[in-house]
Amino acid sequence: MAATDIRLETNRLLLRLPQLQDFDGYAELLGDEEAARHIGGKLPRAAAWRRFLQMPGAWAIQGFAMFSVVEKSSGHWIGQMGPWHPEGWPGTEVGWAFKRSAWGQGYATEAGIAAIDWTFEHLGWDEVIHSIDPDNRASQLLAQRLGSRHRGPGRLPPPSEDARIDIWAQTREDWRARRRASP
Repeated sequence: MAATDIRLETNRLLLRLPQLQDFDGYAELLGDEEAARHIGGKLPRAAAWRRFLQMPGAWAIQGFAMFSVVEKSSGHWIGQMGPWHPEGWPGTEVGWAFKRSAWGQGYATEAGIAAIDWTFEHLGWDEVIHSIDPDNRASQLLAQRLGSRHRGPGRLPPPSEDARIDIWAQTREDWRARRRASP
């Protein structure tokens, strides 16, 4: 299957490769001071465009990156979720970012289950991590809902080496055991 054909569906969501029409939602996310606070901070539209291109570039070069998360009922882009492993990263990450309008609706958990299933099945990683700002309680709770455990402080590569992060993680075996045990 070519990367461009990859589509994951959940009850309410479609996870697919980023497309040009996703940019307005992405720019809204990065233009929202509160929503962008733990992912590098608020950016103007032109800077958001350059950052938006990271995911399609990673898909083209690495064969994986975060998926665009689209609400099926409306067709709106609501966030991104999926595998992410840039040069120098502290581990094989499944990361996320969602527009504020999508918060509190269970979308991140739903997308996270689909993304982690796909990551372990298709990339062969032995574990996934989540690099989370110690002040980002919502992401910590999401990591816990997804079955990850707090491992302690971590460090990102330059230019983000001064960012405070904690590493949350789980192994493929832990993930599979949890998935088998859930109804």
